[in-house]
Amino acid sequence: MSSYLAPPDLLAGRTILITGAGAGIGRAAALAFAAHGATVVLLGRTRSKLERVYDEIETRGGPRPAMIELDLADAGLAHYAGIADTLEQEFGRLDGLLHNAAELGVLAPVELYDASTWERVLRVNLTAAFLLTRACLPLLKRAEDASIVFTTADVGRRARAYWGAYGAAASALEGLAQTLAQELADNTRVRVNTLDPGAVRTDFRAQAYPGENPRLHPLPEQIMETYLYLMGPASRGVSGRVFTAGRGEITPSAN
Repeated sequence: MSSYLAPPDLLAGRTILITGAGAGIGRAAALAFAAHGATVVLLGRTRSKLERVYDEIETRGGPRPAMIELDLADAGLAHYAGIADTLEQEFGRLDGLLHNAAELGVLAPVELYDASTWERVLRVNLTAAFLLTRACLPLLKRAEDASIVFTTADVGRRARAYWGAYGAAASALEGLAQTLAQELADNTRVRVNTLDPGAVRTDFRAQAYPGENPRLHPLPEQIMETYLYLMGPASRGVSGRVFTAGRGEITPSAN
């Protein structure tokens, strides 16, 4: 465990794609990355939310971002190919990919879990991450030291009753990240890690834990140090690891 303070120009000249960028942790990451010099590509399903983040970045003097409006629940192969083509035409490469978009589904016993909800959660949380990563890998391989970060959760590292499709998808993301890290280790400069943000004051957390007092948890912008570390050159060569976000600390998880 060690403290980390990101230098102001940490991500200067880098292009980073963020899913679920319209609110919560995705919004905070977009603002943090842009504040440290990155050109961020905001991907989300609600245009108005993306536009607000876009305007915030420009107001704060960050590099002009880009926006991609897409509902991952309905996206097909052509959508992901189109994203990769657009990124290639606009930027020529991709330096970072933060998978942050997620769908909670319902908290229910597996025996009673609705099949259509199960499929939607897996599409958004797992299949979309796989397909977007696969489409963007050629661009990531062109970067000097590219980083892929999968946002996961504690229920993906230790299963918990009633978390159904969300827990299953989080567990699968951990496995996908490990597989990718090993496949990319020898012949590329692409690193792959997973990051559990922990309990954070977001609408997503409130949906999962409606009885909690949200003020007990940090705001998304208060946990950005680990995100910045994993996207910046300080984490070069660090791959196949699992992290938990902290306030000012870089914390590899024990498992």
